[in-house]
Amino acid sequence: MEAVDRLDAFYRDPYPVYADARRAPGLTFVPELDAWLVARHADVREVLSRPEDFSSAGALRPDVVPGRAALAELAGGVGGGKVVLTADGPEHQRLRRPLTRGFSPARVAAALPFVAGRAAALIGSFAGAGKVEWMSAYARPLPADVIGHLFGLDPGDVQEAILGGEHAEDLLFRPLAEEEQVDAARRVVALQRLLDGYARSRRREPREDVTSEMVRALAPGDGEPTAEQRGEVVSNLQNLLLAGHLTTTALLGTSLLHLLRDRRQWELLCERPELIPAAIEEAARYDAPVQGFRRTVTRSLELSGTPLKAGDVVFAAYGSAGRDEAVHDDAERFDITRESSARHLSFGHGVHGCPGSQLARHQVRITLELLVRELPGLRPAGNEPVTMAPTMLHRSPERLPLAW
Repeated sequence: MEAVDRLDAFYRDPYPVYADARRAPGLTFVPELDAWLVARHADVREVLSRPEDFSSAGALRPDVVPGRAALAELAGGVGGGKVVLTADGPEHQRLRRPLTRGFSPARVAAALPFVAGRAAALIGSFAGAGKVEWMSAYARPLPADVIGHLFGLDPGDVQEAILGGEHAEDLLFRPLAEEEQVDAARRVVALQRLLDGYARSRRREPREDVTSEMVRALAPGDGEPTAEQRGEVVSNLQNLLLAGHLTTTALLGTSLLHLLRDRRQWELLCERPELIPAAIEEAARYDAPVQGFRRTVTRSLELSGTPLKAGDVVFAAYGSAGRDEAVHDDAERFDITRESSARHLSFGHGVHGCPGSQLARHQVRITLELLVRELPGLRPAGNEPVTMAPTMLHRSPERLPLAW
């Protein structure tokens, strides 16, 4: 249990470990990650720029192996296919192609009226109350509705899909009792079957949505897709659903958290809304929504003076790169007027750069534009301390009570 507690504490606040690692010569081995921590901006960029030397195969290695009962439940699902986050080379290119098309600038632009409408409706639903718990009332629902819209899901299916994705993460990255694991596994299987139904429907009647793009790319042809094709389509849709939802939820949470912690920053943004794009980049730099991913070394090499051998695991810490003093002066300070904010690596770099980063930015931009206009008196509510979620996959507050 002590190891679990240490991992939990590290996940909730990894920044002191990052700072020590940036100051130390070479790389630092972090037992909580069971990996060499790549903490400096230049080194993170180098790892991300060399996929042939640093493979993505173990990028989503779970922290927890589900028990036998949960695995038995999962055996009844549809999945098991390789996903874009853990693929390399030509296979990665094949799996990424439908994402590039699905999140093209034209597709994102076409979705913005929907984003603006949902954002206004959500804010309107609590604007008269004088207070809100931001994460549950807005930061989670908006990205869920948006990713559901892009997938082409019926609105009534969006909540089930999102809950299934969240349980998939919990099953692999949170310690759960056996009955909780079984319940999570059942919800994951329900999500897989839901996505499989949509994929098979789009095979018969394609539409202009991400699901159809995935089917066209990974299950081409006529007739019923093979079991392997179905598993690959569902696995990548499930992975994308989780990534597209939680990354934006995290950025919506941390953007408000840091803007409101320093009243001068929020008041400056209200006075000068043209700073909103810069504020988004600063929020991403200062508290990366995805803290990083593992990479597996493919051959003997040296990184930052540390010798590594094939099979060694490194953790490319986007969150640490954003606080690197060699790139950002006074890097521990949140400052929306910072000129170097856009030089962060918080959405990745190179072939594995986040394909949905522009959509995430637009959702935060539309949100901040509405808030500075409609709720300029926004402030943290009470003295409740803000606790961050214990995960490296989406760094965000668990709860964020606000008032105005």
